[in-house]
Amino acid sequence: MSDIPMPLNGLVTAFLNDTAPDALRQTVLDARKRDTLAGTYPYPRWMKKADYEDELKPLQFELVKLQHWIADTGQRVVVIFEGRDTAGKSGAINRITEVTNHRTVRVEALPRPTDRQLREWYFQRYVECLPAGGEMVLFDRSWYNRAVIEHVFGFCTPEQRERFFLQVPEFERMLAGDGVHLIKIWLNVGRAEQLRRLLARESDPMKHWKLSRIDVDGLGKWNSYTHAIAETFARSHTDFAPWTVIRSEDKFRARLAVLRHILGQLPYDFKDTATLAPPDPQICSTPDGWDMELWPEGPEGADDQTG
Repeated sequence: MSDIPMPLNGLVTAFLNDTAPDALRQTVLDARKRDTLAGTYPYPRWMKKADYEDELKPLQFELVKLQHWIADTGQRVVVIFEGRDTAGKSGAINRITEVTNHRTVRVEALPRPTDRQLREWYFQRYVECLPAGGEMVLFDRSWYNRAVIEHVFGFCTPEQRERFFLQVPEFERMLAGDGVHLIKIWLNVGRAEQLRRLLARESDPMKHWKLSRIDVDGLGKWNSYTHAIAETFARSHTDFAPWTVIRSEDKFRARLAVLRHILGQLPYDFKDTATLAPPDPQICSTPDGWDMELWPEGPEGADDQTG
């Protein structure tokens, strides 16, 4: 299988060898398989898989109770999963969908907009995906594309982004005011761990499909992403639609924190409060606890600054 041509083969490796800051390159090259690579992360090694699975199973049983409550009582639940490339959004979502009914819990991962959608109100295509009574929708990226990715890559104008920031609090206030349970999760991964995960996607034919041109081109835009994320938190973290930031250096710990947070936010029937300890506060916080992780500018560390 190693002889199969892969469209983006070698591009992540080229960034590691030719462009990455020395400190970043050395961190990735020196790391052992289960090391966590962000120096500020509270755990030096990944959680043991057996311990993870022991904690995951009862949480997934709670998810089964949750979906029955949603269906039986006509609740509407929206969970937004955002974060940098490789932050673990899909993995966390999969831990939910593997034990729930797709008629009750569905995933929305919208492709690039069509020509017609580009001429619509920005939120329109997302409104069409919102849940009816008895449904839960998991957005694998959401309307916050405009705040971060579209801004960093110049896919929207400054005026369009400013209009988004003016409208998004009112849009989310309307959802919450109409009884929609809105949960916003930002999965945060450090630069070294992101690079290590992209290298794994590049080299594995079974994972290469996860690697996109945006992933590759974004490698040199770390600081631009960081500034865009900081502004997003500042302008869209509200009492009625707050952000929860979960550090995802260790995917196992992050997934458990995601499930604990979602289950803790919803008043479903027969909740096992003994099982549902709060998420680990060392990796789960408000945006105030977010590590911006800016890198020095220069020939090796600079990226395109956008706004």
